[in-house]
Amino acid sequence: MKGLAGKRVVVTGGSSGIGEATCRRFREEGAEVVSIALDGEIVCDVADPEQVAAAFDQVGELDVLVANAGISMRRPFLEIGEDDWQRVLDVNLGGVFRCAQQAARRMDEGVILMTASTNGLSGHELYADYNASKAGVILLARTMARELAPRIRVNAVCPGYVLTPMQRAEYTEEMLAAVNATIPLQRHAAPEEIAALFAFLASDDAGYITGAVLTIDGGETA
Repeated sequence: MKGLAGKRVVVTGGSSGIGEATCRRFREEGAEVVSIALDGEIVCDVADPEQVAAAFDQVGELDVLVANAGISMRRPFLEIGEDDWQRVLDVNLGGVFRCAQQAARRMDEGVILMTASTNGLSGHELYADYNASKAGVILLARTMARELAPRIRVNAVCPGYVLTPMQRAEYTEEMLAAVNATIPLQRHAAPEEIAALFAFLASDDAGYITGAVLTIDGGETA
């Protein structure tokens, strides 16, 4: 990818799944990468404003943020407790907001990318809190893209089913097979495939892409 070598990149939730694959991909492109996570190179709970500010103080100036940290809890709408609702929103939406704001203040020109989800585009049962948080991320990205242009490009990526540790923890083999049968490409995405899209969007090759919501789901939502 053009223009990634030597860039200062921060990935939140960079210790596993999509985030870990994204850290690896940017390093392969020659970027300098810092992972911010509960067990990252910089330890931080993105739901805590003071921890986020302290983490970005350690980072200093940067060129690219991939705001990827997220959690999900699979349960019926009527069984979602107030604490669980608040935690999902605080991490998935509030965390993206806090990290993006801190990053934008430390960028001259740069790129902010967010992990949204196809769950933010249509209703998925048993994930009301997660769906709501990801829908919020999409509109946050579009709004920021308008406000921060032309200095900073902002885009949201909407993966469909990705075979991450979080996904494996929630689904049995039978459930995975049933989901695969509904996807035109007949499989989950690999985290590395999402990471490749992040690398492209951060590169000079994507210099005219901002305010976009890009779906990468094997044709599921088609």
